[in-house]
Parts: sequence; structure tokens; C-alpha cells
Amino acid sequence: MNGKHVAVLMGGFSSERPVSLSSGAACADALEAAGYRVTRIDVDRNVAETLAALRPDVAFNALHGPFGEDGTIQGVLEYLEIPYTHSGVLASALAMDKAQAKHVAAASGIPVADAQVMDRHAFGPKHPMKPPYVVKPVSEGSSFGVVIVQEDQSHPPQVVTSSEWRYGDRIMVERYVAGRELTCGVMGDKALGVTEIIPQGHAFYDYDSKYVKGGSRHVIPAQISPNIYQKIQTLALKAHQAIGCRGVSRSDFRFDDSSSAEGELIWLEINTQPGMTPTSLVPEMAAHAGYSFGEFLSWMVEDASCLR
Repeated sequence: MNGKHVAVLMGGFSSERPVSLSSGAACADALEAAGYRVTRIDVDRNVAETLAALRPDVAFNALHGPFGEDGTIQGVLEYLEIPYTHSGVLASALAMDKAQAKHVAAASGIPVADAQVMDRHAFGPKHPMKPPYVVKPVSEGSSFGVVIVQEDQSHPPQVVTSSEWRYGDRIMVERYVAGRELTCGVMGDKALGVTEIIPQGHAFYDYDSKYVKGGSRHVIPAQISPNIYQKIQTLALKAHQAIGCRGVSRSDFRFDDSSSAEGELIWLEINTQPGMTPTSLVPEMAAHAGYSFGEFLSWMVEDASCLR
């Protein structure tokens, strides 16, 4: 028995609360099975008081979305001097801002798609860039608010300026990159395997594709040429290091090999709090590398620290 007291932070109050509850429950169960003493915390606005009273040895961060992965809860944990998993304050905040993360990635020589950041209210009757393009909130995860504008669409998507939009006013308009959806996790200083995501019955890898059973098919190792496979691993590790991530991260890519043999490989974004549900990608990558779910989570707990 390990005996280390681990507080698993889950739930929270972002759009991704249901995903976090699922991730957190799976992690808490596996950590208990691995011999840790586990306290499950459904995070609310009193989380600092709860943690200060509990004083766990480690906080396992299973939160997703704003507050959980944007540097906020990381700052609380730094203040309380409780070691925690995943990335620190700066890397978390930077990765959550897709536009800023792209700037850092591009400056490190990582290929990214042309994009511009604008206020959603500035969307007029004309396209902000030649279609096809993608509209996405600057600071959301799990594909919330992502809209793909097709080549034959005569005007910008009206949902972006509607009162129903719940994802903030800053949006990013990005050139649409056709092709295959590929992703690669990083564990410490090592890139894991590359997975191809094939959505089943969905136009792209949206929320349901990610979290509904049967919503997507994961192929690991991805059936691509060895040089592209290795290039993705190299770029995933480079992005992890450039943004200053710690512990575990996952980078997403598009690979279009329709026009040439070499194809076009584009880095889309990095996720510092990858899902830990039964259908999640990074636990599958860790299993492919020989780690059981319990071993993988134990590594994360032992890797936890402050001042990350």
C-alpha cells in the first residue's frame, strides 16, 4: 500500500463538468486500487477552504475547461503549497488561450494554420477569411463552440453572433485543414504513440465523438508513414516543452495527404488536461506504451509538484 493521500479534483463549474466528473471518478477508483488514500472533491467556490482543511499530499487535477485548466486552480494549489499533477500556472493559462499557444508554437518552428482573433460581434455579413474555415472560442475545450464553415457557405455562421452563444466574445477564425485527425500524448519527456481519430457518424471530432461510446474509433498506432509518425511525436514533444508543460499533455494535428505524397501536417492545439474517461485517448496511448491505467495515474501522482 502506498499510503499517500490524494485529493482528486473533479466536477467544477465549466461546460465540461460532466466530462470531469467521469474522468475524476475513473481516476479516483484506479488510484484507490493502486493503494493510495483518496478523497474525491467536487470542486466549488470553496475549494481553497476544503483543501486547506484536508491538507492532502497531492492534488490530482481531473478538472476540464476554465478554472480547471487555465491556471486558476493551479494558482490556488501553489498558494496552498499542495503538489499537483499536470502543468503549472503559466503553461496552463498559455495552452488554454489557443491564439497565444499558436504564437509560441509557430515561434518554435511548429507548423500552424493561418488564423485571426476577433470579437464575435465584429462578424458581419462578409466572411472574415476565404472559406473553408473554422470558428472556435479562444478559451474552451472539448470542441465546444467549434463551427466549420464550408466552401459553399454564402455568409458567416449566424450562431456566433446570436444570444445563444455561451463561449465568450473572443473567437479565433482559422483556415480549415482537410485530412486526417491525429493526436499524440506526451508523458514527462517522452512522446507516446500517435493515434488516428475516426469520428463515427459525425462531421468532425466534436463533443459527442469524444465522449459518447461509439462516437469515434481510435487507431493506435496510426496507419501513416514512419516519417510522419515520428514527425508528429517530435512536434508534440516540442510543443509540450515550448509551452512549458509538465506531466502529461496531448497535441492535436491534421494531416492532409490528398495533394502530395509528403502531405501537409498542421499542429492545431495542445491540451494540458487530457480526458481520463474510459474512452479517452491518452490512457489508451499509455496502455500502448505498456502502462496499465493504475500505473499511468501512479506515475502522474509521483510526478506532482509545486512551482511547475
